[in-house]
Amino acid sequence: MAEAGTPPVIGVIGGSGVYEIDGLANTEWRKVDSPFGDPSDELLFGELDGQRMVFLPRHGRGHRIPPSELNFRANIDALKRAGVTEILSVSACGSLKDELPPGTFVIADQFIDRTLRVKSFFGTGLVAHVALGHPTCGRLGDAVEAACKALDIPHQRGGTYLAMEGPQFSTLAESELYRAWGCDVIGMTNMPEAKLAREAEMCYATVAMVTDYDCWHPDHDHVTVEAIIGVLLNNADLGRNLVKTVAPALAGRTESCSQGCHTALDNALITAPEARDPKVMARLDAVAGRVLGWLSRRSVRRRKRTWIGSAPLPAPLTKCMCRASAGNRRRWSPTSPRISTAASSACWNRMASSPATSSCSPNRTPGSSKTSLSTRRHRGRAWDGC
Repeated sequence: MAEAGTPPVIGVIGGSGVYEIDGLANTEWRKVDSPFGDPSDELLFGELDGQRMVFLPRHGRGHRIPPSELNFRANIDALKRAGVTEILSVSACGSLKDELPPGTFVIADQFIDRTLRVKSFFGTGLVAHVALGHPTCGRLGDAVEAACKALDIPHQRGGTYLAMEGPQFSTLAESELYRAWGCDVIGMTNMPEAKLAREAEMCYATVAMVTDYDCWHPDHDHVTVEAIIGVLLNNADLGRNLVKTVAPALAGRTESCSQGCHTALDNALITAPEARDPKVMARLDAVAGRVLGWLSRRSVRRRKRTWIGSAPLPAPLTKCMCRASAGNRRRWSPTSPRISTAASSACWNRMASSPATSSCSPNRTPGSSKTSLSTRRHRGRAWDGC
């Protein structure tokens, strides 16, 4: 999560027409690996007036990937691993209302998801349910609205975004159905992107840039492809200017998001600790590391640091059942997905030096790969002593 005093890192996901950000300094395209597969492209790291920024072209540079084939989980996971705390999504869309003509920016705050994609980082082995009543961050929305006003961009604050699977556009019957539902705009990319950003405890706001009237408008057939492309390119220019205006406004945050975005997983994990799959937990080290409270083996090898603090990891010893006293620095035990505290270090040392005479109750019997029934039953619970 974004802890108090941690400077924000702004992530921008650029949709159709937005494949770069002008004005970034100290730029570097860098590949970020994800256990969920390959992101759409490398990430562009840089700074804008001192504010750290990370940019990801949603469809890849050159628009290589269609909406239905985007790896949304890898994209969000890679941004999380890059340190991003806030995401500004910029995408093209169609209008479902007369009062939202091409060229209008809609700061959508609700979604109807009609896609057929994988929509969660969690699943069998570790189940979680996050709240999604308000799927976007109002704080980011305020900053986007202020930037639109400053740049004199036609915009609407609030609205419902209908996410369709694509890649084909709507039929007339579908378009009229979505209008009857009260939707404002229609697009193919904001879902499950917003859902995954919430699961990853990242603020998310979307700017839906209207390029056309979908297919319901009686005069739509008179609009040429050239006209639509012209609107798209103009929107892209305005979108890049919008990003440059919004970023400085978000730089002043000194506390975790007041909307609760950075603590979305606090009460979301349902699976009992003893029933959680270590392999599933391992690939969630970036997305849910704050609430899981431990590092995967791969992350330990990569970072060689404890989760809290900067002391090197202890030697790979078995974990004792000492109770974790409040305020102690946590250390990860490589032999278990659970964590122990520095208070257990003395017990670890006793076990290492004289395992046969130690009074500790370790997870594993020295020299054995099996755990006792009582240990399996109580693993992860607090104990009163050794």
